[in-house]
Amino acid sequence: MRRYGVILVGAFALAQPAWAQLFGNTAELTRQIQALQQQANAVDARLGKLEVAIQQNPQLLGLLKEVELLKAEVAKLRGQAEVQTHQLDTLGKRQNDLYADLDQRIADLAKAAPPALAPDAAQPAAPGSLATPAPAVPAAGASPQPDPLVESRSYETALKQFREANYAGAIAGFNAFLKAYPASALAPNAQYWIGYSYYALKDYKSALAHQQKLVALYPTSDKVPDALLNLAANQIALDNLAGARKTLEALVAKHPGTPAAQLAARRLSALK
Repeated sequence: MRRYGVILVGAFALAQPAWAQLFGNTAELTRQIQALQQQANAVDARLGKLEVAIQQNPQLLGLLKEVELLKAEVAKLRGQAEVQTHQLDTLGKRQNDLYADLDQRIADLAKAAPPALAPDAAQPAAPGSLATPAPAVPAAGASPQPDPLVESRSYETALKQFREANYAGAIAGFNAFLKAYPASALAPNAQYWIGYSYYALKDYKSALAHQQKLVALYPTSDKVPDALLNLAANQIALDNLAGARKTLEALVAKHPGTPAAQLAARRLSALK
């Protein structure tokens, strides 16, 4: 059973860092597209005001040049947005291809697995099961409003470490981010990347604890389904197949329709 668990987690390890990079790139591209669209909308609004002014006062014909320049700027911004959208679509296709490849590998491993892999219902829960108590919520002291720009840069710096496979640096960076900005909207994401960095370092117990902490502290976060999926991968690595099944079943039941739930359903089929 230990050998099968190691084989399975190896298959997960082949693809999950790539997923993480794809998710990070997707989020960055989405932000860029939104920023471009906002700029284009602002220019459109300014252009409309200028055209109205020209209609009301024919003597303002000198503004026509500025109008034409603004039109060119709008066209440029629209084009940049289209390029970013295309890149986003390309990343999505690569991500789907990666999922399909990993599913096939796990299915092949499951077919080759011996019958003895079925879990014993009477077997006590292995260390690191889903029922492990989550760490206490850190107390958030009163502090001045953080600078959003500095906060964003701090998060992006830590995420850059993860993308460059400097997982120890990513852990340190995200821990510093959480200490400085415990109430940030990006706090659940930072907590997720800490757990995933430990997973990439093969420290499965620490990874498990940090993903459990995310689920406990941020139960409504969009990162919870991904955390549960990674949590199951850690349980498999620790030979807790019964716990992994329970986690995947909870993911499918509580977060239907999410990409993580769809992957969880396929993992459950492979583990049966």
